[in-house]
Amino acid sequence: MAPLGTQTVPARARHTVTSEAVLDAALTLFAVRGYHGTAVSQVAETLGIRTPSLYNHMRSKRELLETIIERTLDGVEADFEEAVRGVSDPVERLRRATRIYALRQATHRREALVVNRDTRSLEEPALSTLQARRRNQEHALRAVIVDGIRSGAFTVESPELASFAIREMCVSIARWFRADGARSAEQVADEYSAFALQIVGASRG
Repeated sequence: MAPLGTQTVPARARHTVTSEAVLDAALTLFAVRGYHGTAVSQVAETLGIRTPSLYNHMRSKRELLETIIERTLDGVEADFEEAVRGVSDPVERLRRATRIYALRQATHRREALVVNRDTRSLEEPALSTLQARRRNQEHALRAVIVDGIRSGAFTVESPELASFAIREMCVSIARWFRADGARSAEQVADEYSAFALQIVGASRG
């Protein structure tokens, strides 16, 4: 996996530690080491506080994971809605939806890595709730493809496989993208949106 840029969280003075700082430290550690590979004591250590003090800002490590995943899914949903709002053409809707999703994978790598790898570490009922939200997001993308097939704009036979291929293609960005690489996040997002249109057999674009 390519470096995340900041793989450790600098120690902070105790009076500067907030709940947001705890979440950010946990997010970096989860992304680099994995949820199960991260101990609560390591989160406290990166913040420069004792482990018992951490519980002033959280109930459990699992709560941190749940909050990170919820916020990430909120962002993905908001991105999608903003990208396709007021756009009726399925080709343009798919281009915009794929571009914003690919861009998020490049610019929010920590969140993407954690959500895609560690969601199954949640317990019920959070697990089922958040998995259902992820399915709904996939269905929203699939609906765009179905509309394109019905209108004749897309020629792909299986909207299910096409939406799966597009999402998996974009998810991979978080594993290899580097901010100092040959292509910017925006360039990668543009190229992946073009790939998506090829996958569905778009008649134009």
